[in-house]
Amino acid sequence: HSPTGYGLGQTLGTSAGTQTFESVARADVIMVIGANPTDAHPVFASRMKRRLREGAKLIVIDPRRIHLARYATYHLQLRPGTNVALLNMMMHFIIKEGLADKSFIEARTEGWEEFRDQLLALDVARMEEVTGVDRELVRKAAIAYAKSPAAMSFHGLGVTEHSQGSFTVMQIADLAMMTGNIGRRGVGVN
Repeated sequence: HSPTGYGLGQTLGTSAGTQTFESVARADVIMVIGANPTDAHPVFASRMKRRLREGAKLIVIDPRRIHLARYATYHLQLRPGTNVALLNMMMHFIIKEGLADKSFIEARTEGWEEFRDQLLALDVARMEEVTGVDRELVRKAAIAYAKSPAAMSFHGLGVTEHSQGSFTVMQIADLAMMTGNIGRRGVGVN
């Protein structure tokens, strides 16, 4: 398996993405992490930009100021190699704000209590220091993702080719599951 395949296979039972690129037209929040779709996936990027013009919010998680960052509602410009810490912070804030989708979690996940407790025990000040991203900006992005009726994430080589790539992909899937963003149009992990 590729790092992406391994991470999604471990969390979702399939190594393929959970949505088609066309479904971005139904997303209300789009999170792009370690990817530059305007260069690598121009058709998808075109659809994404159309959706952004229609009012969707964009979260860009990337140390670089990629082209898409200019369209971002939230550009989380983290230090290279700190995806794990940043995603942990996002999940911590979703739990703290009471935005986890309890019905989805109870019906379709396992090990929630232990996972939740680990995230709540995180030292957010330390995560902020490690990532270089202001915790309030991360909190706002996490709330936007969690409150969205349809949030989708799109990750690329910036995630999968990193030494923590498989774990990061699992975290992206965990973020989608804890907010109920799996299994319908306009949501998922790609």
